[in-house]
Amino acid sequence: MTEAETMDWWTSIDAYCERTSAAFWAEPLNAWSNLAFIAAGLIGLSLWKMRGGRDLPAYALCLLVLVIGVGSFLFHTFATRWASLADVIPIAVFIYAYFAVALVRFFGLSRLMAGLGTVGFFAASFLVEPVFATVVGSSAGYVPALLAMLIIGGLLVARDREPGSLVLAAGATFLVSLTFRILDAPLCGIWPLGTHPFWHLLNAATLGLLLAAAIDADRGVRRPPAS
Repeated sequence: MTEAETMDWWTSIDAYCERTSAAFWAEPLNAWSNLAFIAAGLIGLSLWKMRGGRDLPAYALCLLVLVIGVGSFLFHTFATRWASLADVIPIAVFIYAYFAVALVRFFGLSRLMAGLGTVGFFAASFLVEPVFATVVGSSAGYVPALLAMLIIGGLLVARDREPGSLVLAAGATFLVSLTFRILDAPLCGIWPLGTHPFWHLLNAATLGLLLAAAIDADRGVRRPPAS
């Protein structure tokens, strides 16, 4: 790796309204609001333990939420290219892992079919992202996840399946959350602190609802015998 490439990984990224310098604590609200992800992950783990603590996919999803909080904290403090990857990669892993779990747990698909469905979802997300980018800019990558939550939640509610209300609520919460992310730059002139912290807080709530839906799903969760 050349010296220029090494420097590129450490080049400061000014992506949000709150950041006005390259200092570590230039985004205090964006940084500390990531505690909401840690809280969501810990609450998920508590619920997972209450349900018997043997549901490994749900356990992995809870850990991913904790990693999302750490990765996002790194990006909003270091604000470099490598920190950006620490931010976006865990989020992407959670989106596609949860989609696969949802296909198995909520709709009863086999692991093979869920895997193929997840690959299809990934491909479709990649293809339509440029279309959404013309409307919502850098937030385009999250639109497929929003649509997936609303569609999956809607289908489950239509079938009168219990996880549906939680997934649909997660989708509605994420819609508001994504709106705050999109408005961060446009409102910067009148709200210098930015709206990105609200994205973190509401996104954490979204993930918490999704964890609860996965843990308490009727299908695929092994619970302890009733006392």
